[in-house]
Amino acid sequence: MGPMINRCAPCSLDLMLPQAASEGIVFHSLQISLCFRSWLAAMLAVLLSLVPSASSDISASQPNILLLMADDLGIGDIGCYGNNTMRTPNIDRLAEDGVKLTQHISAASLCTPSRAAFLTGRYPVRSGMVSSIGYRVLQWTGASGGLPTNETTFAKILKEKGYATGLIGKWHLGLNCESASDHCHHPLHHGFDHFYGMPFSLMGDCARWELSEKRVNLEQKLNFLFQVLALVALTLVAGKLTHLIPVSWKPVIWSALSAILLLTSSYFVGALIVHADCFLMRNHTITEQPMCFQRTTPLILQEVASFLKRNKHGPFLLFVSFLHVHIPLITMENFLGKSLHGLYGDNVEEMDWMVGQILDTLDMEGLTNSTLIYFTSDHGGSLENQLGNTQYGGWNGIYKGGKGMGGWEGGIRVPGIFRWPGVLPAGRVIGEPTSLMDVYPTVVQLAGGEVPQDRVIDGQDLLPLLLGTAQHSDHEFLMHYCERFLHAARWHQRDRGTMWKVHFVTPVFQPEGAGACYGRKVCPCFGEKVIHHDPPLLFDLSRDPSETHILTPASEPVFYQVMERVQQAVREHQQTLSPVPLQLDRLGNIWRPWLQPCCGPFPLCWCLREDDPQ
Repeated sequence: MGPMINRCAPCSLDLMLPQAASEGIVFHSLQISLCFRSWLAAMLAVLLSLVPSASSDISASQPNILLLMADDLGIGDIGCYGNNTMRTPNIDRLAEDGVKLTQHISAASLCTPSRAAFLTGRYPVRSGMVSSIGYRVLQWTGASGGLPTNETTFAKILKEKGYATGLIGKWHLGLNCESASDHCHHPLHHGFDHFYGMPFSLMGDCARWELSEKRVNLEQKLNFLFQVLALVALTLVAGKLTHLIPVSWKPVIWSALSAILLLTSSYFVGALIVHADCFLMRNHTITEQPMCFQRTTPLILQEVASFLKRNKHGPFLLFVSFLHVHIPLITMENFLGKSLHGLYGDNVEEMDWMVGQILDTLDMEGLTNSTLIYFTSDHGGSLENQLGNTQYGGWNGIYKGGKGMGGWEGGIRVPGIFRWPGVLPAGRVIGEPTSLMDVYPTVVQLAGGEVPQDRVIDGQDLLPLLLGTAQHSDHEFLMHYCERFLHAARWHQRDRGTMWKVHFVTPVFQPEGAGACYGRKVCPCFGEKVIHHDPPLLFDLSRDPSETHILTPASEPVFYQVMERVQQAVREHQQTLSPVPLQLDRLGNIWRPWLQPCCGPFPLCWCLREDDPQ
């Protein structure tokens, strides 16, 4: 027999027992005990090394995935983010039972670019889902712009991995390219098996609100042109009758007819918008044009329940893109007047009730434990949605600014809640920087897919952070765009535990001293109403999340080092950008009658093809 290897040294088990002294016996027993503990610890370490980590264990596990996205919801509108006067028990329950992100950032402060980034995992400037001339979102359903066909959404990848994929609610990423039925930008062309909802977006114009996105502006332009042509016609008539202007009657008649046409158009433009943009589709078929608003919420919930029941044997991906809480704040009668915050609060509380109904359906179908749920908003609440002293937009808590502001936290910091019972730790709160773009690689990883290797993906897999196997986010830098213009950037300096925020451009608030751009729909991204800062503004979000204390070289010793590092990161980021057509610029963002979806012969766009929900 070969020599025995002493694996427990220095506490050897083959020591001779002392024959007399009791203290020797005690000492030897202690040595054996210590040696056994060391051996046990070593064995446990070996065993643990053979067990895969939690994140690798659930990768490719193909859970059901339910994504819930509110529209225009402020981070301060929810109980679990500090609001103690708005009742949101169902969203709060998701946070209690799951993981809450407190520095969750949207890639844009308006819906079209933000949603494009969410679905593709890429800054919207990479896909061209931005503008350079002030058209911040898609303006018409009958426009040719939209999410490019060469973009790969996470729905596309999950569909390839065997998922049933559905989108219910708002789309607002385009519809057609060359004809009213080519559906090149349609959700079904971007990886979803099933679509039910609005291809466009709910707007104040859908209900002819005084808070108007485009109707009032179009009416004013048409009235101005009418007045010009009417003046021309009258001048020509007077000149013709007095023989001062040698002109035939033909231009007189044409200018008069044009003036009458413009006047008529100004009266009917509101109806045109309602029929052109405010309708529901099921897959490629228009089911309700225009929408009957009091049916919409029950129809949406009925559609969600139907999808979950059809696909309960999984796996499924369902993206519920709420029409709430965008103006005109369509709210069912039993929620009106119930909140402490007027119509906006009523609408928020109705949306929370909808979340509760969806959670109840999961419970009834036995899907709760096998479903990863995510809740967020596409961007911050709108401060400018205000009439008189009544606020119709959201509250962004302690954060400065709101919807439409590319850099200020109030426009881009949003709720982020994940729940997966038995997998994600309940009640966990994460303050690391995360992005809506991170959902892309996270769900792709869970589905067993791979993110595209032929393009830059800006999102990072959140699983290690959610599970607690990683202490820090993989985001060292995040860029904050307003249209195609970079307004700000943040740097997570991990070794100091500091979150620096640098603003290169900020909007000029109106009136002076206000916290928003009142008197206009949203703040601009360029032009005379923005300030280019030299040097840029610097904030330490770790100590000053409200961005109220501007740091200077006199007050911050590392001011220049921070500026240099952030500007270097910006340069490196910009080197990864490739020129692409801008989908939201004028040519892709004007109404084209031949692209207008219509359930009857245009312009007779009217139909109601579904019964009232049960």
